[in-house]
Amino acid sequence: MIFIELVLENFGPYCGRQVINLYPKTDKENSRPIILLGGMNGGGKTTLMDAIRLALYGARAQCSTRGNLSYGDFLTQCVNSHTAPNDKTRVEIVFEHIENDKPVQYRVVRTWEKNPKDGKDSLGIVNKKDDTWPLEALVNTWDEYIENLLPVGISNLFLFDGEQVKELAEQEIPPPIVVDAIRALLGLELAERLAVDIEIITNRKRKELADTKDLANLEEIEQKLKQQEEESEATKEVEISLATSLKDAEKEQQEAFDKFISEGGKIAAERTQLEKQRDQKKAETEESRQGMCELAANVLPLALIEPLLTQAQTQAEKEFRISQAQIARDILFERDKRLLNWISQVGISEEQVDKIKTFLDQDVETLNSSFLQPEELWLLADAETLSQLGNVLYYLQNTKNLAKQQLGILKNKEEEIITLERQVQTAASPEDYNKLVQALQKSQSHVAEVKANWEATRRRVTELEDTIKKLKKDLQEYTVQTINRKNREHIITASAKVQETLKLFRERLTLRKLNKLEVEVTECFRYLLHKSDLVHRVAIDTHTFSLSLYDLQGKPVPKHRLSAGEKQLLAIAFLWGLARVSGRRLPVAIDTPLGRLDSSHRSNLVERYFPSASHQVILLSTDTEIGQKEVQALRENEAIAREYLLKYDSSTRQTTVQPGYFC
Repeated sequence: MIFIELVLENFGPYCGRQVINLYPKTDKENSRPIILLGGMNGGGKTTLMDAIRLALYGARAQCSTRGNLSYGDFLTQCVNSHTAPNDKTRVEIVFEHIENDKPVQYRVVRTWEKNPKDGKDSLGIVNKKDDTWPLEALVNTWDEYIENLLPVGISNLFLFDGEQVKELAEQEIPPPIVVDAIRALLGLELAERLAVDIEIITNRKRKELADTKDLANLEEIEQKLKQQEEESEATKEVEISLATSLKDAEKEQQEAFDKFISEGGKIAAERTQLEKQRDQKKAETEESRQGMCELAANVLPLALIEPLLTQAQTQAEKEFRISQAQIARDILFERDKRLLNWISQVGISEEQVDKIKTFLDQDVETLNSSFLQPEELWLLADAETLSQLGNVLYYLQNTKNLAKQQLGILKNKEEEIITLERQVQTAASPEDYNKLVQALQKSQSHVAEVKANWEATRRRVTELEDTIKKLKKDLQEYTVQTINRKNREHIITASAKVQETLKLFRERLTLRKLNKLEVEVTECFRYLLHKSDLVHRVAIDTHTFSLSLYDLQGKPVPKHRLSAGEKQLLAIAFLWGLARVSGRRLPVAIDTPLGRLDSSHRSNLVERYFPSASHQVILLSTDTEIGQKEVQALRENEAIAREYLLKYDSSTRQTTVQPGYFC
């Protein structure tokens, strides 16, 4: 099955007649299955999905905005606000499928006016081959016809949105709409319907075979059973309504709590603790200041003249070296005099003595020029004084470092005090705080009340189900003990055997189909997930259809270990696996497909799922979900057949369909 064309006329935000070509390029050598439609939130993406469902299923369509509206009220709601009173609203879908080994195309047309008569639309079917209009026989049997192609029970596996994926990802047990689709897909719905039909036939035969008294007793039991079943259905509806009310009440409670937090209620409740923390920080700040005072009372003031101290140290060291050189020079001079006296006594010639004396005089002059430059000596520091001055400078440097640390700590403490004082200042006043507390307590009480009613209703549903089960058992025992004792007819006995056979058939069918489904879901999930070693097998519960994950060692992998994006990929893999197990070649349409996925998971979905989900994939996305990077990747892979932009004009509240995507 392939969607060829979608036509909207005065439907929702789409004013006038607008035509969208949905035909993908399905050549074997160059398959381009994706039809990409971009639109901002509120721009009409979900309306397109509703149009497809409405065109195919009419009153049975599970449209997003219908809620509890009657079909007539829903049709009136769908009429564009700018539509003239006499103009009609129209949705058309053209699709192609194989019939008797040949491709055929039908155009399904639904039209209506505002406030339609009898709350119905007008249905027309056109054979695109010869434009035969209308096909009355097909119109009269359209529900059965489309049910064979794309049953409404499993349509949500092929036409789904991001909210459905989000709900499926967050719940341990799939929501009812998915459970119904699974049961329809596995063929359990047909088997259960057959079991009910057999029970009806059996009851008819029992009535025919029972005498007057037996019939009266039997009818009394059946009447009670019918009443209990009606009450059970009504109570279930009340339970659903209360569940919705509980959800709304919890939302109101969360809003009250958020307001309590944002307007300072929590801070006001914690004022004493904040003030205690502030006082403690002030005490710590004062302690730091005292430490600074102690440092200032020691050598720290010398930091003001540290350059002078350094200069004095340099000058003192220089003078000390000069004084040492002078002492050495005097010692050498005395030694030279003794040497000359000794030389004159040992009989050396005067010429040689003069040369030695000349050499010694030159050596003294060289020493004077190198080490004894004429300079004023004004410090006259000795070795001990130099050592003490060096110790003072070293201790001063350490004290400066310690002072910097203390200043940093003092600054941080003062900033913390300012932050705490700001928090105290933003706290609500006692009167406002009391109002916030009362509003929060009121919402909490409302939630508790609604939850108590919901739980009581749920218990009542359980009681009614137990009663119904007991009545059915009584009915069976009555017929077995009374009627079957008198009328051992083959049809009743055979019916019981058939029921047992059907029960066994359903169990084995469920196991066989679920085993195949587990394989498909595991394969799809591992294909989409970049952590290939995280999950080795996905198991599906035969009763609740909940998913369980196992690693390579066969140990369970808790779902809470999965990130939000991984949970969403698991939900998509579940839907993908169901679609593959169905064995039906059907288009896939996805509204807001990427949700909370991170970049790597988003890349896997774009590159692996979208081009492979089906032979035709209709994507309805915002610019933040499928952005420039994702579009470019799909274009480079030649996966996109057509691109459209749903251009919404906020001034007229109208949407037009234009060629091209956001980027």
